[in-house]
Amino acid sequence: MARVRPYYADKSLSAAFYDQVTAGDTDLGGDIEIYAALAPPGGTILELGAGTGRVCTALAARGFTVEGVEIAPAMLAQAQAHRAGLAPEAQARLTLKLGDMTALPPGPAVDLAVCPFFTLAHVPARTAWPLPQGMDVRIGACIPIPFGTAHECLFEFGRMQKGEVVLVQAGASGVGIAAIQLAARAGASMVLATASSDERLEKLKPYGLTHGINYERDDVVSEVMRLTDKKGADVVVDPVGGSTLQSSILSLAYRGRVSMVGNAGREAMKVDVSTMMGGNRSLSGVFLGAEIGTDRVHNLIQGLIDDVAKRELKVVIDRQFKLSEAADAHRFIESRQAVGRVLLIP
Repeated sequence: MARVRPYYADKSLSAAFYDQVTAGDTDLGGDIEIYAALAPPGGTILELGAGTGRVCTALAARGFTVEGVEIAPAMLAQAQAHRAGLAPEAQARLTLKLGDMTALPPGPAVDLAVCPFFTLAHVPARTAWPLPQGMDVRIGACIPIPFGTAHECLFEFGRMQKGEVVLVQAGASGVGIAAIQLAARAGASMVLATASSDERLEKLKPYGLTHGINYERDDVVSEVMRLTDKKGADVVVDPVGGSTLQSSILSLAYRGRVSMVGNAGREAMKVDVSTMMGGNRSLSGVFLGAEIGTDRVHNLIQGLIDDVAKRELKVVIDRQFKLSEAADAHRFIESRQAVGRVLLIP
């Protein structure tokens, strides 16, 4: 059975709305045709990371014999529901299995394996950026999503102003390190961040961290209130969700703002928002992908790339793994030892 936790937790919003998000992703157009052309007519296909079954059900409907493997029960349940909507002969060609795609036992050979780490897509001009001369593509690859997301959380939705207190949950993550740097550069009076160890927190200080909170040892809300003389944080960047989101809400100052981005904690979003009304506080969901193709965000990210080139901001890469070492990369991320980005190199 699975040796890592599923990203799409049971009853999580990321699982419930997965189909709606992918339906609006124009970059995915034509991928079914590509996979169908790669396998012989009526051939056998293995899909690793089958998700809600968008790909495997479509291929089974086209006459292929397909096995889909998915680690998240919440996603597999949706795939099974989609399978039930197929014609009986197509249902017979599709097998869905709960399992860890990094630890599959040897099986019969297949004509095509579809893997999440290998996709073909056309990239629109609005979601590509020229790199300044001399910038390593590995550095460039680490800028758009982490720094773009952090900037949106702090300024577009968090409305951060100079002199405010900022709390960054999961400060050692890619978004976290970007948010620490951007908040410090914008003149935050205090930049607080959480991480799982004092060692990781110490490594964040060169990037603008003023106070670290070890969430394995200390209560985050109590520490925020102690450090701010019971005033709380004006802006909170929360890429974790779940129970961590509750601590973000409880850490807010009067008129404080939480930017919720992602669900790295893989927990269901069950929070009590009753404390928000009395303090005129706000909670915003942030999804960079919804606006990444706009001129505003495209220009914003280009500016961040240029700032890294000018050494005004820094990309932190903890480790690099070969694509064949993807399972090791996942295990390293799961260990919560990383500080910064973890790269897979083809």
